[in-house]
Amino acid sequence: MEDLYKELGALTKCKECWEENIPYVASLLQHDSTKIKAKALWLLGEMGQAFPKAVSEHVAAVSAFLGSSEPLLRERVLNALGRIGRGCYQNVEPYWAELFRFAHDEVANVRLAFIWASENIATNTPDPYMDYMPLFAELLHDSDDRVRMEAPEMFRVIGKRRPEFVKPYLEKLRDIADSDPNRVVRIHCMGAVRAAENTCLANCSLNSKQFLSIYPKKDAKMKLFLNISKYLCKKKCSPPPQSPRNKIRRAAFVSVINF
Repeated sequence: MEDLYKELGALTKCKECWEENIPYVASLLQHDSTKIKAKALWLLGEMGQAFPKAVSEHVAAVSAFLGSSEPLLRERVLNALGRIGRGCYQNVEPYWAELFRFAHDEVANVRLAFIWASENIATNTPDPYMDYMPLFAELLHDSDDRVRMEAPEMFRVIGKRRPEFVKPYLEKLRDIADSDPNRVVRIHCMGAVRAAENTCLANCSLNSKQFLSIYPKKDAKMKLFLNISKYLCKKKCSPPPQSPRNKIRRAAFVSVINF
């Protein structure tokens, strides 16, 4: 068994060999050893992200481990489906809704793997998560520190792509960033807030260019909008200094940050 495990370790490093070895690694899901099955699940996840079509016929065999009583295998199947789903959401879509029950798994490593898998899938397919953000908000208060450190990362991933999904949780994230005893949790929560805010600012800048392509450049309001957008993006969410001249810019800053 140890030789086989080492073989899989070597195969993990040999990415140019992955596609042709997908059927072989999938066959190891039937192995007697939990350690080998766990390694095969992990490797199939990595292979599936790189070669979505080649792994598609094996996703059902991978997902069968969602019902495993072995925590390590539940953890690894989540890892695998997360990577496969990052490569091609359609490959995991039939099993996607089932993943959410693992947010309440009794084992912290499994809950952690659920968040990690969700981040991977949401990287390229964020829209399905619109109605599931309350579940990730619950995980911000998990009993396990590692889970609480990872939970804000889901808000960061979503915030970069769909900041409107994160908007209802910005105040909560700011509160945790100010008060949580765990330094990493505080940093990750603030990172999630900034990701959503910066995406909004970038969108603001993009919209100003779209407006200027429609209206004449001599239009004073459009020039002001562009001016404000450039200012906000340059300052990276820092509000303009107090002064009568900046009154309009400060008002615009508040409206953009609160999107």
